[in-house]
Amino acid sequence: MKLPLLNIDGSKNLSIEVSDKIIKLKVNHKLIKFVIDWQLNRAKPRLAKTKQRNQIKGSTVKIVAQKGSGGARHASKKAPLFVGGGIAHGPKGAVYKVKKINKKVRKLALAQTLSKKNSDKNLHVLADVKKEIKKTKEFNQFLKKNNLTNSLIISDTDSLKNINKSARNIKNIKLIKDEGTNIYDLFKYKNVIMTSSSIKKIESRLLNEKN
Repeated sequence: MKLPLLNIDGSKNLSIEVSDKIIKLKVNHKLIKFVIDWQLNRAKPRLAKTKQRNQIKGSTVKIVAQKGSGGARHASKKAPLFVGGGIAHGPKGAVYKVKKINKKVRKLALAQTLSKKNSDKNLHVLADVKKEIKKTKEFNQFLKKNNLTNSLIISDTDSLKNINKSARNIKNIKLIKDEGTNIYDLFKYKNVIMTSSSIKKIESRLLNEKN
């Protein structure tokens, strides 16, 4: 499928060929949500930690007789039942289960997300920026002219160097390298702008079964 190619200098009637396996897939929303949950689960460190009864310092003396008291049977004060005792099934710090997802599933979800953006007409391709844009005003005018406010810009290394100074201070604009493309950011921003080199790299990575 051919996508129109935007250009900073205003050139028109340009296009780029992108595989239908990347931007024309049927979207499985449950799959995408599953991968987003996995991504957020990895990004959030688990720091809370409680002590179990075997980690509490204190006497292990039996506090009441086993029989004859008329009350329940108790062992030491370190039991979870008592104030100051251990916590049963509490958070264990860094030791917790991390969701694991097959790499093919992650690649499929990323391709489906790009397809969703394309079907919503929010996926845009920008020609590689060969010349440095030093003024924020110049790049901001380009975004407003093409109605691309609130955008995630996915760029190759060379283009990123040329637009970083002019784009990094614009509100609701985020720049990332193509290798850092992720589903959470794709959904966080309304528009997605990809440089021509970056979309080709992502296309190659998603279609290559070995990666």
